[in-house]
Amino acid sequence: MNNQYGYMRVAAAVPRVHIADARRNAEEALKIMQDAFAEGVEIVVMPELSLVGYTCGDMVLQKKLLSDAEKSLEWLMEECADIPTVGIVGLPVVYADRLYNCAAVFAQGELWGIVPKCYIPNYGEFSELRWWVSGFGITDRTMRYAGHECCFGSDLMFELHGVQFGIEICEDMWVPVPPSSMQAVQGAKLLFNLSASPESVCKHDYLKSLIAEQSSRTMAAYVYASAGHGESSSDLVFAGNAIIAELGRVLGVSERFVRNSRMVISDIDIEYISTRRTARNTFYYPDAPEMRIVELAVDEICYHGDVRRHIEPLYFVPEDEAARDIHCREVFAIQSAGLAQRLEHTSCKNVVLGISGGLDSTLALLAVCDTFDLLGLDHKGIIGVTMPGFGTTDRTYHNAVKMVEALGCTLREISIRKACEQHFEDIGLDANERGVAYENSQARERTQILMDVANMCGGMVVGTGDMSELALGWATYNGDQMSMYGINSSVPKTLIRFMVDWYASNRAEGVLRDVLLDVVATPVSPELLPACEDGSIAQRTEEVVGPYELHDFFLYCALRRRYSPAKIAMLASIAFEGVYDKKTILRWLKVFFHRFFGQQFKRSAMPDGPKVGVVGLSPRGDLRMPSDAQERAWLAEVEEVEEQLNSLGW
Repeated sequence: MNNQYGYMRVAAAVPRVHIADARRNAEEALKIMQDAFAEGVEIVVMPELSLVGYTCGDMVLQKKLLSDAEKSLEWLMEECADIPTVGIVGLPVVYADRLYNCAAVFAQGELWGIVPKCYIPNYGEFSELRWWVSGFGITDRTMRYAGHECCFGSDLMFELHGVQFGIEICEDMWVPVPPSSMQAVQGAKLLFNLSASPESVCKHDYLKSLIAEQSSRTMAAYVYASAGHGESSSDLVFAGNAIIAELGRVLGVSERFVRNSRMVISDIDIEYISTRRTARNTFYYPDAPEMRIVELAVDEICYHGDVRRHIEPLYFVPEDEAARDIHCREVFAIQSAGLAQRLEHTSCKNVVLGISGGLDSTLALLAVCDTFDLLGLDHKGIIGVTMPGFGTTDRTYHNAVKMVEALGCTLREISIRKACEQHFEDIGLDANERGVAYENSQARERTQILMDVANMCGGMVVGTGDMSELALGWATYNGDQMSMYGINSSVPKTLIRFMVDWYASNRAEGVLRDVLLDVVATPVSPELLPACEDGSIAQRTEEVVGPYELHDFFLYCALRRRYSPAKIAMLASIAFEGVYDKKTILRWLKVFFHRFFGQQFKRSAMPDGPKVGVVGLSPRGDLRMPSDAQERAWLAEVEEVEEQLNSLGW
């Protein structure tokens, strides 16, 4: 890897092909190598038989073409003697009087190895057994080719700057157990495929899903380059697919059916691949074949500080609208299924929850309504309690009331003012002293009311707090932190806003739709401090603890990807460029780590709740964390980054 953040830059390239003209194809490959080097690419793969053309037919049996292919590779390597980018090209190779469809790996004038194709298709439009022999069983061999002694065989893997990669050719990926699967369990984090797969209607989408699936199953990056313009169209058409996927996600796809060379480039997160594998104790295969590792002695390509991949600002919210629609439906389904099981188990027919007119309680109410519909229960069994206090505004109060009524639930209004004033008097707290006790006593009073109302009706208190609040400890211990079932406990704040908006747009109408849209537009607040003179919300959560979109980004990177603080800060500066400057990001990153470590005791005592995504904070599930873990090392790294920025004049 050529940078401190654990990325390796790779490319899938589709050069213009000249059938049976090995020298011109080598010249096309040289242009690809030069362009790749200029872009800082460390490894570039080109299509199957790219030095002669996949559609050569019986011409591959001609000694002239076989000799030209070898000489052209030798010329290409000489021309690339000063280029540290590793190239992978396809060509025919004769070994022990047998003809193999091969991939040659070269860099800086050296031929590092030749890998033969294992699975030779002979069905449908393919008749490859007419020419090629399978590379299965070719192990522990060497050969002299293109003026170099090199390793030859299907047992080869390669290592570049500490990162291992494997190679397979076209059909090898389409079989039940691809060679890349065995390469991955032996340590390959990058998998390259040289292909010449012809195009047909709807095949492209299937191909992308297959590549994404293989990258997911192997917990690796999969880099695929397939033949394009220049191949014979006598019976088939080759569109020129270049696709890069990582851990199940497609990072880049080339334009198809174009008449010029093209290249897709992406930075692969090798560090994350390694982390995911380390955390997955089932990532192994007991009978995986032994592989030979060829270590490439190649110069490192300098890292220029850029990251060639899209960094999502909202990891928990799909960027694609169609995918987001499915995501919202799924979360609602998981929430309602989880609560339905709990209600059936406890024989509860009533649910009690506090309705504030804010995002969290709104999502909880909608999910509870879905649960009652699933169980065939009357919404009147849903008791929405609005509990006006010192900070309740007319806007949130009226939204809470309208929402409960529009959904056909039972509304109860129980003010906490008198009870809290009495409590302040009992404990000797000056009501003008607006500290932690002033705020938390209100939260605990509300929780007590909900619990008691539930006892009165034989019901269950459903909590409304979300995962982002739990991560920051933005909840009152034994107050809103507690319930009998935390339905939002693994739903982040950034997703909740989209879910309520989605429900308003897709499932609500009239008054309910208007209320939900206004809830989405309302600033996030616990409303524990008196409102402003104009009646607006005085206590805005994100002004105190920081923007939730940043904290959700930090949470995902820290728990799902296990990135270092420095890497999180770097990625956040890219994802939120033009929104937050680096100093602002570092400020809230320190707040995140300080609160995340310091508030674990609240999460250790959190109630049951359904996990809906890839990140969870349950002490019985995803997060086994001691309450007294130290944050010092994490904060120190953030401060180091801050010092570096200051030294640069930020």
